[in-house]
Amino acid sequence: MATIEERYAEKFAKSLEWHRRGTSLFAGGITHQTRFTSPFPIYYDHAEGPFKYDVDDNQIMDYVMGSGVLLMGNSPQEVQAAVNAEIGRGTMLGGSTTHETRYAEAIKQLMPSVEHIRFTSSGTESTYLALRIARAYTGKTKIVKFHEHFHGWHDYVTPDSGQSLGGVPQAVLDSVIVARADVAEVDRILSADDDIAAVIVESSGAHFGLHPLQNPQFLHDLQEVTGRHKVVFIMDEVITGFRLSKGGAQGRWNLEPDLTTMAKVMGGGMPAGAVGGKPEIMETIAFRNDPEWDTRLRVAQGGTFNAHRITAAAGIATLEAIANGDVNATADAMGQRLRDGLNDAFTRNEVTGHAHGIASITNVNLGGECNCDRGICTMSYDEIDRTMASEKVTALRRAMLVNGVDVMAGRCFMTSSSHTDEVIDRTVDAFSQSLRDLREEGVL
Repeated sequence: MATIEERYAEKFAKSLEWHRRGTSLFAGGITHQTRFTSPFPIYYDHAEGPFKYDVDDNQIMDYVMGSGVLLMGNSPQEVQAAVNAEIGRGTMLGGSTTHETRYAEAIKQLMPSVEHIRFTSSGTESTYLALRIARAYTGKTKIVKFHEHFHGWHDYVTPDSGQSLGGVPQAVLDSVIVARADVAEVDRILSADDDIAAVIVESSGAHFGLHPLQNPQFLHDLQEVTGRHKVVFIMDEVITGFRLSKGGAQGRWNLEPDLTTMAKVMGGGMPAGAVGGKPEIMETIAFRNDPEWDTRLRVAQGGTFNAHRITAAAGIATLEAIANGDVNATADAMGQRLRDGLNDAFTRNEVTGHAHGIASITNVNLGGECNCDRGICTMSYDEIDRTMASEKVTALRRAMLVNGVDVMAGRCFMTSSSHTDEVIDRTVDAFSQSLRDLREEGVL
């Protein structure tokens, strides 16, 4: 019988041809550090609903969902209609539009803590801007982030984020303090150093909740301790915004951060991002008709594509569908059905492991068992890392693709309102077959 890798090479033969062309053009042969899949990445052609189709015309059940962007699935009709209505009226007007105001209003309706807002074009830009705002507002220098928490690829959030540090100056590294997800440790850090501007947290825990925070208690405790020390509390909702609930993690757990960073879902599949929060903090960006402030002290923010009108149209359509419909409820229900099915597959195949997650985000662990409620996993960081070795993750993603399913990073499933019971059940069958395939090859 052919190995998983041999079946992969046969099934995705045209992708291999495109990958060979790409290797002569792209550094490392890819355009995003997570897009490589051993032995080569899949090249996709089009997508609809819970499915995407590759250049070999394979139908793939999609749980990457644009790296978490597509809460309503691929090519939702509402978004297509909104973009089509605007695309012929000018893609770039080089000035303010009514779209940006309606876009901001749609966000604020769902996240009331976002009183003032500035748009960006990505999550990385959003966290970069938020940290600069916090430093300007407080007059302080250092940032506290958490072990393994990912906030993009810019210098100030790269340390201990699961990324390499090539090109990051030592001076920047010296300004970033990495803490364990322990509020007592954060309290000690803030008590010992009065030059800390902000604490930033990935609201569901590191890597899409693979290493979950014990919420809501953790976030409430963090909000309290940052407030007591007068340090800016930044909730990074790039992943969780409008997905963990209509109002994101802060809406689900009743939090009021000083600043919120957003991207992904808010753009409806288009490049989008934003920073928002308390007016007195956000106004560090504003002109004051004071030469000293305007030219030297103010936080400068450009961005040719900030609140791009086509992005704004897609974002407004998405946020209105979330606000007025059952998008979240459906995606969450599909997430729960998936977790139940995956856990049953572990049991039926006598493989140690479990699926856990909340709302429409599901993570799997191969080789680790715990007594959690399959919502927020209670395993330690170290135990999760030990049981989810990189070779297992790579092998699982490859096996799942052979069996017709794309899983984000080989361990995270993002459901959408376009997923159905039938698609979920097919996915569970594919996962069960993948476990058997991996066991046969000695991976499990």
